[in-house]
Amino acid sequence: MTSSSDWPFAVYDRRRLSVDTVSKEDIENAAHLLRMGKLVAFPTETVYGLGADARNDQAVAAIFEAKGRPRFNPLIVHVADVAAAEREAEFDAVARRLAEAFWPGPLTLVVPRRADSGLSLLVSAGLDTVAVRAPSAPVAQILLDAFGGPIAAPSANRSGRISPTRADHVAAELGDRVSLILDGGPCTAGLESTIVSVAEDHISLLRPGPITPRQLTKVAGLPVRGRAGGGKITAPGQLESHYAPRARLRLNATSPAAGEALLAFGPNAPDHTPSLNISPKGDLVEAAANLFAMLRALDDAGHDSIAVMPVPDEGLGLAINDRLHRAAAPREGEE
Repeated sequence: MTSSSDWPFAVYDRRRLSVDTVSKEDIENAAHLLRMGKLVAFPTETVYGLGADARNDQAVAAIFEAKGRPRFNPLIVHVADVAAAEREAEFDAVARRLAEAFWPGPLTLVVPRRADSGLSLLVSAGLDTVAVRAPSAPVAQILLDAFGGPIAAPSANRSGRISPTRADHVAAELGDRVSLILDGGPCTAGLESTIVSVAEDHISLLRPGPITPRQLTKVAGLPVRGRAGGGKITAPGQLESHYAPRARLRLNATSPAAGEALLAFGPNAPDHTPSLNISPKGDLVEAAANLFAMLRALDDAGHDSIAVMPVPDEGLGLAINDRLHRAAAPREGEE
């Protein structure tokens, strides 16, 4: 149980919890804090989110301040289901088909805002669209039900840094910037949601994620086209430098150089110390679930450079490589 005297970390410091160990009182406390305009971190199946009442301008602004996030970078709004999403946004037949097929789950749809939507304009970062999804993680669903409204929630980390897949990652990143952290254990998917928008004759892949282009085409009957690089930000997760550790990354490395740590993949990884293998058996689902946690562990150990072995650029590997390329991109002020 949690009381107001031991917030903000009364829930976070337990490890590998099932949803049963996040008590009803914990959820009620979190919903109460959201109604008060406070920030609450909670687990989804993808990564931990930094949640605020999506209808409260000041609360949404506090997300940007806590993360140091640019105001031009829109936020994902989490809802319980399709019906809740349609109260805030307009869905055509294809978008509705995708939502019904993949929700609750790791798919975010960028759709037009309803003119009568009560969402803060800040969540859309000046756009006439909104990014919405229904998460499948039990703690997230229970919190949405208790709160009774939409929750804006980008990843619960400082802007541009490695996304958190455990509650202690959130505490290390945000400290007292968040009022409460609900610990639902490690995130099962480990990568942020797939983000798409629907055009007349295709689906635009705005950010790759756990839902693959092949899955999208199978449901929608439309081809999936990637977003052209360098354009205007239209959805979360499109900044060139993102998900970055403090260490420099060297991608597609077959072996580490002297002084480098190794982020390995597959059964034929070099024998090297220090090294972590995101999937010794070469499984992309396992690799996605481990990517951020292992990248963070090597980074927290203080290594200046991390060599990263190649990951197949297909299926879920598209999303893994997207995160790695953004993590390795030049940071602000660099050539």
